[in-house]
Parts: sequence; C-alpha cells; structure tokens
Amino acid sequence: MSGKKKGRSPGCNNSKKGRYPGGATSPTTIQGTPGATGADYGSWKKQKLTEIHQALFSDPVDIAALRRAAVSKGGLLTDEIRRKVWPKLLNVNIYSLPLKPGSSIRENHKDFDQVLLDVRRSLRRFPKGMRAEQREVLQEQLIDIILYVLKRNHQLHYYQGYHDIVVTFLLVVGERMTVALVEKLSVHHLRDFMDPTMDSTKHILNYLMPILERVNPQLHDFMQRAEVGTIFALSWLITWYGHVLTDFRHVLRLYDFFLASHPLMAVYFAAQIVLYRGEEVLDCDCDMASVHYLLSNIPQNLPYEDLISDAEHLFSCYPPSELAKQAALQHHKSIAISSFQDFQLATSHQRPDTVLLKQRLEEANSKHGEMDFAQASGTSQLVKVAVWGISASLGAAALAVAQTALEWAPDFLLQLF
Repeated sequence: MSGKKKGRSPGCNNSKKGRYPGGATSPTTIQGTPGATGADYGSWKKQKLTEIHQALFSDPVDIAALRRAAVSKGGLLTDEIRRKVWPKLLNVNIYSLPLKPGSSIRENHKDFDQVLLDVRRSLRRFPKGMRAEQREVLQEQLIDIILYVLKRNHQLHYYQGYHDIVVTFLLVVGERMTVALVEKLSVHHLRDFMDPTMDSTKHILNYLMPILERVNPQLHDFMQRAEVGTIFALSWLITWYGHVLTDFRHVLRLYDFFLASHPLMAVYFAAQIVLYRGEEVLDCDCDMASVHYLLSNIPQNLPYEDLISDAEHLFSCYPPSELAKQAALQHHKSIAISSFQDFQLATSHQRPDTVLLKQRLEEANSKHGEMDFAQASGTSQLVKVAVWGISASLGAAALAVAQTALEWAPDFLLQLF
C-alpha cells in the first residue's frame, strides 16, 4: 500500500510538508511531539497525563486543552482518562446521571424488535475471551440504553449501526454514563443520521467528494467516471468506524478524535483514507464494482495517528463552510452543523468534578435537614470506619488506592450515601 500523493493541496496556504499534498509529517501533542520509544515516551506520556488532569481541575474546566489532548497523538491514552474527559467533551455532569433504564422500557416500543435483532448479531463488538454470561448482560444493557434514549427523545429515529456506537461507550464507561453520553451525542454529533429519512445522511456524505476534488483532482475525476458514489463510506460514518474496524484500540482512538471535533470530522477522516489509498484506486478498473469493492474493504493496518493529523489539517484547509455550496446537491440544512457552535460554547463553562461533587453533597445535606442529622452522621461514621479499617490493615498505600478508585468511580461513591 502506498500513501504517496503528488504536489501540494491547491489553495491551502500552510507550511507543512508531508505524505500527501498539504499533509503533516507527524502529529503533535499538547506541547510537542513525543519521543518514539523508551524513556522519552514515558516522559511524554506522564507530561500529557499531567496536563489532562490540570485541565480537568481548572475552574472552569479547560475544555480547549482537553480537546487538544483528545486529538493529539495517543489521544486520551487510557479508559480511566476517557471516563473523566468524555463527559466534559459532551458537557455531561457525572453527578447528575439518568437512572438505569428499567425493564418496562421494552414494552410496546416500536424499535424493540429491530434493536434486539441488531444487538443479538453484534457478538464481534465484544472483547474476545469475554465470558458468555458477561456478554449477555452487556447486550441486555445495550438494548435498554438504546430504547431509553429513543423514548426520551422522540425526534430521534433508530438506524442500523447506532448500536455499534452505543456499545463502544458501554464497554468503556458503564451503563448510566453511557445513557447520558449517548443521549447528548445523539442530539448533536449524530443528529443528522437520526432523521426519519436518509436525506440528512446523504447530505453529510456529499461533503466527501468536494474534499477529494480539492486535494487530488485526478483521483476525484477517476471516481466520478467510475460512478462509485460515496455509499462505500456510509457504514464508516454512521458507526464512527466501530463496525468496520476489528481492533478496539483503534476505535477508541477515533472516538477520542471525533468527540473533540466538528461533527463532520468523520467525513474528513473518510476522505483522508481514500486519499491515502489513492494509488490503489487509480490502479483499479474504472468501474463502479471494482472501485466500490476496494474502498468498502477498509484496511485494518492504517497509520491512524498520521491519518488523524492529516484529516485535522484537511479540515483547517477546507472547512465545511467552503464546501457547503458544492455539498448541497439538494436543499437541506444539517442540524448537527448548524447547532455545533452553540454546543461548543456550552461546553466551555463547566465546573470541575471536585466542585460538582461538593455541590451534590451540599444539596443532599440541605434536603435531609436537621431531622436526618443523626442518620447521616451514622452513615458518615460507617464510611470513615471502613476507610480507617483499610488503612489500619493494609497501610497507607491501600488507602491511596481506595481513594483513587472512588475518584474514578463517582457512581460507586454516591451509592455509599
């Protein structure tokens, strides 16, 4: 496979030089590029984790820094970090999560049969080696989460592939937080895919070819002559590549990227994949079947970090506003695009989790009042005794581990009270 392209991106005034016209030779971190291996990598990772935590504890939370961390090389690094950062990127208060969906959510739900069918055949989306009983529990949760979000938002319509997105969140953040994150994601980034017709989705796909035309006119003209269209990328976009990638690490890396980016970034990433495979496409027979077959079979060994960096660069060179007229082959307005600026603004005024937890506990105490003082005091004493017991029997190290566990699992912490 070759990622070589000829020339520079026409009309893109940028000093970067790289593998494709206007592309970058390497992605950047928050403050620079990391070392390749060994101690340099360890130092870079430690620095990035420190900067992420500083952004989380800033008041208000430094959303711009979190976005840079999610986009830059390595993304958010660990699932523990994702459990803290993903809610901030979507403006979700982890101390005010929806209740777990009850079993009654399935009764007379118009989408139940289709959701059940899709979830039952999604076995490959679960980690290899997972026990069957564990997977079955997660599948039941997945069904209930989807139905719950749809029931709470009547303007949203289920589509096949939606479950591929929801299961990714479920595997990382658990049931209650998945409900909150997926609901917010569905009314913003995924909104155009959840219309009653495919018109909005087709409109989003229409942005792909204008990007290709700007960067590689030869490739664009070849695909036009082949009449391949853009349907090969449909499953990529509507599942955020969760359905077509086999390595869960790559899926998570892309989710970091997309959650921190414009709703159309998944289209720019699709364009970058096509550009990366440009020479392969041009070597094909110029007919729809040949080109569609090649492009619809996405390689699993793509250089994801490079493609992410290049897709971000494409977005800066050719923003959606520049492509909108050409993409509007039919008159249609994207809800996700039109509302994104307001959504970004709303995310910039969030309080850090430490402040939110303090507010939550203060509200709980004020509701109980003086009459419940003795009971609350008793509960507090039980918690203290449990912590003192850990400290006395296992030492200070165990206490630190327990405190860290509580910090990363707020749901568990709140269940103690």
